Amino acid sequence: MDDPNAPERHINIHFSPDIMAGVYANFANVSHSDYEFTITFARVDHEVEDDEIPGVVVSRVNLSNKFMRELIEAMQDNYSKWQTREGIKNLPEFGTSEEPSEQTREGIKNLPEFGGTSEEPSEPTE
Repeated sequence: MDDPNAPERHINIHFSPDIMAGVYANFANVSHSDYEFTITFARVDHEVEDDEIPGVVVSRVNLSNKFMRELIEAMQDNYSKWQTREGIKNLPEFGTSEEPSEQTREGIKNLPEFGGTSEEPSEPTE
């Protein structure tokens, strides 16, 4: 099945400028059938005081069950990395008005979530 000697494959995806710009969504609805999941993304106006909130669908994506599982795992991984980064930014020693120290930058790079190891970073040499 999986040949360990096979060359690594890379996906090469091209975008048109309109697709690359993306769309903004602040609401999503997920539904499913026996065969696929459907995620409908919409932009809704939450500031309207009416009983009915206006909105417009900006994209609808159909996914296989297997791909949905992979998407969930990728989203969980990325959300975890974002939470870690946000938590680090809010530490008093990180500060918001000045650049982080070299030691802080090295510490962030060594976090497992950012591709580092769980080992403590070595002391900087002078």
